[in-house]
Amino acid sequence: MKGSLFSSEHMVQPATAPGMTVENAKCVKYAVNGEMLARQGAMVAYRGNLQFERKGQGVGGMLKRAVTGEGLPLMAVRGQGEAWFAHEAQNCFIVEVDPGDEFTVNGRNVLCFDASLSYRIATVKGAGIAGGGLFNSVFTGQGRLGLVCEGNPLVIPVSPQFPVYVDTDAVVGWTAGLQTSLRRSQSIGSMLRGGSGEAVQLMLQGDGYVVVRPSEATPQKAQQH
Repeated sequence: MKGSLFSSEHMVQPATAPGMTVENAKCVKYAVNGEMLARQGAMVAYRGNLQFERKGQGVGGMLKRAVTGEGLPLMAVRGQGEAWFAHEAQNCFIVEVDPGDEFTVNGRNVLCFDASLSYRIATVKGAGIAGGGLFNSVFTGQGRLGLVCEGNPLVIPVSPQFPVYVDTDAVVGWTAGLQTSLRRSQSIGSMLRGGSGEAVQLMLQGDGYVVVRPSEATPQKAQQH
């Protein structure tokens, strides 16, 4: 076959080492040699001897997800082979987590990750149920984490002198060493009169980075995890 579709730009190449790599802007390739974890339904193709198994969260995990609205519906991928993961043609990125690191990320942005990483669901400090119910997944350990984002993310440095305020529907995640709190930018009277539409922001203080996507979640997509 000939044509631009079959050019090297679109042709996948054999993996040179186990683990995940960015195949293209919209897809992550994972060379599996053992086990890895991925978002349920994110596999778009695979080859080799691989088994896919839905990973249960246990009773505690199910209750936590029901209360928080946050959760990672995961599947375990085991065996030897190559698998490709994507989600709604969103842009893909890889974060390397080292021992002592901690990366907090919204569950909707998680695509896949090494089995050597562990995660827990945590309340965003200052933004519990009464503050709007902001919860995220916190990753620790050592390994790689594949993320998706609508558009190209903004990575904004945070310093003690310059805190950063982000829209709660646009934040993707942030690094360790940052403290969070909610900040209201307008009065209730202002909101009743129409306001700016940006009533509450998440304030991050400390020393680190915050990742923001260049769009706000629509009400429908905000409920998807």
